[in-house]
Amino acid sequence: MPTKKIAPAIDAKLWKELVATAKRNGQSQRYVLEQALAHYLHNVVPSQHLVRPQVMDAFEQSVEANRDLLERLAK
Repeated sequence: MPTKKIAPAIDAKLWKELVATAKRNGQSQRYVLEQALAHYLHNVVPSQHLVRPQVMDAFEQSVEANRDLLERLAK
């Protein structure tokens, strides 16, 4: 499969989480990033068209406001 070299500047906390996840799962950072992009493009983007933008905005604000709690619950 052809590849494309990119050099985006991303949130340092997200990058640290990606690196830790890749290491914990024995995967490459590239693999984890590609999987995250594929999931976003194939699942998240299409679903955004099913829900009113105002509802998605409220959901995203709620997730951000409760991020610590959600992460603790996920463990």
